[in-house]
Amino acid sequence: MSAKNRPTGGRGGKEMLVSIVVPAYNQGAYLPITLDSVWFQDYADLEIIVVDDGSTDNTAQVIDDYLAAVAGEKTSYAANLDETTGEVQRIYHPRYPAEGRSLTILRHEKNRGLSAALNTGFRAASGELCTFIASDDLLLPAMVSELAGLLARTGADFAYADQHIVDDAGRILRRFRLPDYTFEAAFCHWYLCGVGKLYKRCLHERYGYFREDLTVQDHEMYLRFAMNGAKFAHCPKVLVNLRVHDRDRAVDNHTPDNMARLYRESSELVRIARRHKLDGQD
Repeated sequence: MSAKNRPTGGRGGKEMLVSIVVPAYNQGAYLPITLDSVWFQDYADLEIIVVDDGSTDNTAQVIDDYLAAVAGEKTSYAANLDETTGEVQRIYHPRYPAEGRSLTILRHEKNRGLSAALNTGFRAASGELCTFIASDDLLLPAMVSELAGLLARTGADFAYADQHIVDDAGRILRRFRLPDYTFEAAFCHWYLCGVGKLYKRCLHERYGYFREDLTVQDHEMYLRFAMNGAKFAHCPKVLVNLRVHDRDRAVDNHTPDNMARLYRESSELVRIARRHKLDGQD
């Protein structure tokens, strides 16, 4: 089942359309902040696709409230002092500027897992560039423009940036500095090309989508891109906040029960990358 809200105003600017997929499962408390961080990117032309993966919390209501705010909520600022009346006049405008933004909501009736939610979102995407952000993380305002610019300047297929690790309250715990790209640095030690990323959607058309039998779907997907010759580039700026949760707030891949599986699967992917490098293919 799907519902769509496409604000009036059309696509803005001449930049390539960027599709941002937001898979959501039982993170209603964080989802509005995540969506705001996407909506208010300083990039002109964004297609936002939210996939509610059968959430059982208040995610559905949160999405409905967000759609209502996008459609009609207004805000204002003090703009002029009328000397005659002494009145401070205000200018009212939509809270969510419509130009260059579209918002699509897709829903799974039952929880099918993160990989399935990502595949639903990316198969619905139409942007020339694409990315995804978890529904509890936060894009900094220049993420898309910085990485799109890096792709354009370098001719790369995939760009990634540094990140802050933040706690439940959004407090910064540390900066995560990622390595400048080599196949060895990004894939042969651990998975080190990050949460803040932007890449050409044609990579999915060439090399497929996310494996639904894995918890490390992004690691495997991007390793597959790299092993097939995709060109990567690193932006040494923090462009995303990655949220880590207290034990009782963790969901999906990062629950305690899934962490051992996640490390086991990623360890095997590191071994695959090392064999690939030893074979002289990178």
